[in-house]
Amino acid sequence: MAVYAPIDVKLPKKKDDLVVIKLEEPKPKPEEAIPLQSAKTPTAKGPATQAAPSAPTAEEWAFASKYTLKNSKGYRHSWGKQVRSMMGTAVEGADQGQVRFRIEIAPNGSIIQVDTLWKTSDKAEQLARKAIGSMPSLPPTPTGKPLIFEKTISFSPFANDDSPIYSNDCLPDPPAFNNPFAWDGKSQQEIKQNKPAEQLSPVALAECLKQLPQDSMEALAAHDQRQLDQWRSSKSKQGKQ
Repeated sequence: MAVYAPIDVKLPKKKDDLVVIKLEEPKPKPEEAIPLQSAKTPTAKGPATQAAPSAPTAEEWAFASKYTLKNSKGYRHSWGKQVRSMMGTAVEGADQGQVRFRIEIAPNGSIIQVDTLWKTSDKAEQLARKAIGSMPSLPPTPTGKPLIFEKTISFSPFANDDSPIYSNDCLPDPPAFNNPFAWDGKSQQEIKQNKPAEQLSPVALAECLKQLPQDSMEALAAHDQRQLDQWRSSKSKQGKQ
């Protein structure tokens, strides 16, 4: 009987078969496709403009021709508004600016003299003087005397309404301040007291109050804006830059 010895056969180990499955990303349906955003062409911003205000109405001139307080305050305002209304639209740019005049008006409303005190725009002065030269006939001055005053005309798209308020016109003007310690070096030294403000009598105050009109909301808003612009601290703007 034949005896067979066991044969040690080493079979090579098989590597684990790796199956790689590549999944294709689903394509979006036509209705789910994301549209491409079209590039927008930036539009150039034009300069700022401000149309000329309307001329004073007949009612405004009627009031102005009778209002005597504060150097004929209503007449001075209507005169400036009449001039600005004839200057046309103000456009942002080199021509915008201001001009300040010293005006003298005769008792009959005719203009005697107009002097330029200062200006920031030649165009503003040119248009203002052209308007002054072609102004319609004005009513007589409220006091029956020559009216002399200074007025700034703003020819700018950023100018605010300059309508005055009249509610404080019966209050006396504060006296001019004088340095009580001023000394000429020759006379005897003394501390000069400033004069107190003059007070109206009850009768004069009652008569004065009769002239006061009711201030419009536009005039009050313009007055508040002017006060804010005048007293706003430059430091408060630093945090906004």
